[in-house]
Amino acid sequence: MDIATIIGIFLGVGLVGTAMVQATVNLSGGILTFVEPASLMIVLGGTIAATAIAFPLAEVMRLVANLKAVFSGEKVKNALILEEIVEMAAVARKGTVDLEKSLGEAKTPFFKDGLQMIVDGLAEDDIRYILETRVDNRALREQAEANVFRTMGTMAPAFGMVGTLVGLVAMLYGMAQASAGAGGGKDPAAALGQAMGLALITTLYGALFANLLFNPIATKLKSRIEKRNISQNMIIEGVVLLKKKKHPLLVREHLNSFLPPKEWKREEV
Repeated sequence: MDIATIIGIFLGVGLVGTAMVQATVNLSGGILTFVEPASLMIVLGGTIAATAIAFPLAEVMRLVANLKAVFSGEKVKNALILEEIVEMAAVARKGTVDLEKSLGEAKTPFFKDGLQMIVDGLAEDDIRYILETRVDNRALREQAEANVFRTMGTMAPAFGMVGTLVGLVAMLYGMAQASAGAGGGKDPAAALGQAMGLALITTLYGALFANLLFNPIATKLKSRIEKRNISQNMIIEGVVLLKKKKHPLLVREHLNSFLPPKEWKREEV
């Protein structure tokens, strides 16, 4: 689990919820004053509907899978990948036959694909081109998925404004009826207050969904894409060095540049 995501959600919901409780402590409805099903339908329903129009169904259906990815911790550790590459460098120097026998020991699928290309006798330029193309296309696919949440973050406040307009229209018509004496026995002030409450709560929902959920998720997914790019680019460099049969010490020092200085590997090979 990604602890930062869990803490952020609980902290955000907790602080906003506490502020709502304090703001409604003297009201009869209490915190339920901020519970408005009509506003929720306008914001959430409108955002999902607009997203379904804007993106292919397959990308929209992956929303749940992407949410799971956001809450799951990052399993790929670049330091461990570096160690794996350095260990395999010693095998690669012995020859293609030994490298082929050790393919099953590769734990990272992307690295294993690169090793297989070495065993198959592909040229260095071809290996680099194929792997870099895979990285670019994978990043584009994942960026498209992140854009779904980014778009939802843009649309949620817009539908919040739609709800505000709905509430204002109801309020104005209520004022007109009150002026004409056609209130139907209802308190005009109460009717107007309810309509204005719908308007403002819908705007609140749009802002909360956008800034506490959709936009942060899109940013988190973008961060994961960048981290995967770093990991796979490190693997590409490692595979090319193994293709050249470089010494493990040189491989280690070269790949250290992909890690923060505090994670650099200094053990003798």
